[in-house]
Amino acid sequence: MADKPWLDDLTIGGVLNSISARFPDHDALVFPAAQYRSSYSEFKTDVDAAAKGLLALGINKEDHIGIWATNVPEWVILQMASARIGAIMVTINPAYRPFELKYVLAQSDVKALFLIDHFKTSDYFGIFHEVCPESAKSEPGKLNTSAFPKLRWVINLRGETPSGMISWNTLLTKGFEVRDAVLNESAEKPQASDRVNIQYTSGTTGFPKAAMLTHRNILLNAFYTSGNQGFTEDDRVCIPVPFYHCFGCVLGILGAMVRGAAMIVPAEHFCPTATLDAIEREKATAIYGVPTMFVSMLEDPTFAGRNLSSLRTGIMAGAPCLIEIMRRVIDDMGVHQITIGYGLTEASPVFTQTRIDDPVEVRVNTVGSPIPHVEIKIIELESGKELGDEEQGEICVRGHVVMQGYYKDPEGTEKAIDKDGWLHSGDLALRRKDGNYRITGRIKDMVIRGGENIYPREIEEYLFTHPAVEQVSVVGVPDHKFGEELCAWVQLKSGARATGDEIRNYCRNRLAHFKVPRYVRIVEAFPQTVSGKIQKFKIREQMINELGLNEVKSI
Repeated sequence: MADKPWLDDLTIGGVLNSISARFPDHDALVFPAAQYRSSYSEFKTDVDAAAKGLLALGINKEDHIGIWATNVPEWVILQMASARIGAIMVTINPAYRPFELKYVLAQSDVKALFLIDHFKTSDYFGIFHEVCPESAKSEPGKLNTSAFPKLRWVINLRGETPSGMISWNTLLTKGFEVRDAVLNESAEKPQASDRVNIQYTSGTTGFPKAAMLTHRNILLNAFYTSGNQGFTEDDRVCIPVPFYHCFGCVLGILGAMVRGAAMIVPAEHFCPTATLDAIEREKATAIYGVPTMFVSMLEDPTFAGRNLSSLRTGIMAGAPCLIEIMRRVIDDMGVHQITIGYGLTEASPVFTQTRIDDPVEVRVNTVGSPIPHVEIKIIELESGKELGDEEQGEICVRGHVVMQGYYKDPEGTEKAIDKDGWLHSGDLALRRKDGNYRITGRIKDMVIRGGENIYPREIEEYLFTHPAVEQVSVVGVPDHKFGEELCAWVQLKSGARATGDEIRNYCRNRLAHFKVPRYVRIVEAFPQTVSGKIQKFKIREQMINELGLNEVKSI
């Protein structure tokens, strides 16, 4: 592999220009459910039209735009269009409820928000109007609210457009007024070292942190992770993972685009049957997902008799993979060259990955070896001394994967990235003698449920707003399907009453579904240290015993 990839000094817009010129007639973006299909030439035309629309709204280099939507075609077009003119895309989890949306909109300084109308039980317009009631009475482009002082435009991606918003088609129509020369001039302004994405991650505090990623960060990540799968322009990548996460928008979208491969998106939200349909009908060669997605596909009632022979490779990430699942993915799905990736949003996201010719043992017991041109070390927690093979410590990374920092959080950035440029992951790991890394635990109190990073303090702070709650502690407990599930211990105020179901319903009203504790226990007291600090490990141990999860814990 060359020391310097061809795209190293390019922006996302520059790479798209190159790929669309090299493979104009190749499938670029395929959304079977939305009946959308474009070649790279057509995709580039759609991206340019959207980029002109952004310029017509006054969106320029370094302006922030937010997207709050499921996997829809406009998401991908907008990702490329904003990057093309140097704007910064803020990706917002479509499962967010008002409590979370309000925080992100305020913290991220978005100038424009793109959103869909609804999905399943989520009424996006209703939630947005709850946190920003001024929008309904504002003229589009002139929104003025103290809660979100930078926000001016709200753009509806589909459905009937409410008062105060404009539609996606109106955006494109406004773009007709922008000349090609203006777009080309704007497209020359971004540099590879410029920020292009703000991705929210659980970080090290109760509220999500905004990781700032550059064009170079995510393009190199896409290039190396796709290279480790042997991608060429003939590959067809099935992407059922959510776009708002780096797994979807970096490894999925950009991983395919940098190779001229096709992006196949089965549905706007993961559905095992739709994913299997897309693999079969579109002859996908690669499939991405967290382990629970692969289990759902293998157990889908339509799985038997499927022709999935086109599959070759892919990435499984987000949680450890059991050997039984890996063997079924290889033997029953035929994904003989499936790889395992590990990293974190702050690392763009992957910095270790197994290779397509690694034995099964390596793919289930390790997270592989470093991707090209990054440094990794394991350090002792207290001293920071670098450790040798088979010694457990914190895994740290340095190189092109490391984020620019956390937006508006220099203190958090300083804690995450030391003076020598090492990003501290907060995860415990060891390096085996064969050079592959094994993740052994987490220093942070983070819970990973089905690939979603959840920070308990955020849930605890929200539960403290319940009028009956005196004290609360949230921990993760083992779960065979999702890896971990949330458990909340709740102490009520004197004379107050509440049930576990009432606490869960309170969470459902405001928190994303994956943050709602599966287990709730109303307790009289908590195990504590002499200084009064709650001992979460004792809560976890007690729940493991009470729920009979020792076998799952050992796995």
